[in-house]
Amino acid sequence: MKKYSKETVVGIFVVIGLLAIGYMTVKLGKVGASGANAYTLIAKFNQVTGLREGNAVEMLGLEVGRVKKFSLDQENQQVVVALTIKKGIEIYDDAIASIKTEGLIGDKYVAIDPGGGGDLLADGDTITDTNSPTDIMDLISKYAFGDVNSK
Repeated sequence: MKKYSKETVVGIFVVIGLLAIGYMTVKLGKVGASGANAYTLIAKFNQVTGLREGNAVEMLGLEVGRVKKFSLDQENQQVVVALTIKKGIEIYDDAIASIKTEGLIGDKYVAIDPGGGGDLLADGDTITDTNSPTDIMDLISKYAFGDVNSK
């Protein structure tokens, strides 16, 4: 009977440990740009291939926020991307938002060139100048099948 009680105690500790690790993973995964310590900017792209909610938003090589959500602007045929940016990060109205890839086959992220002139963007403002991602497979297929025009 003693053997089973030791195994039960060890099992309970393992379950508690796994629950604690799961809880910390969820909590720490949400740390950063959220709640009162962040503001939202909008960027409109022609396509957002590979970009997902929760992907990083980087400026000058540093992570300054996360992709919050997507919606579709049917009138202008664009994807509206909500970006959550940490408070204290200054982005101007002449900023450029681009979708980039980490390495050759890495995750997508939004890179922001902060600009430098004009007014600061506030919560809910829109980054008007955007660049959609380049489709590598499209370029490879054009090259492989001879659709590239040589000048």
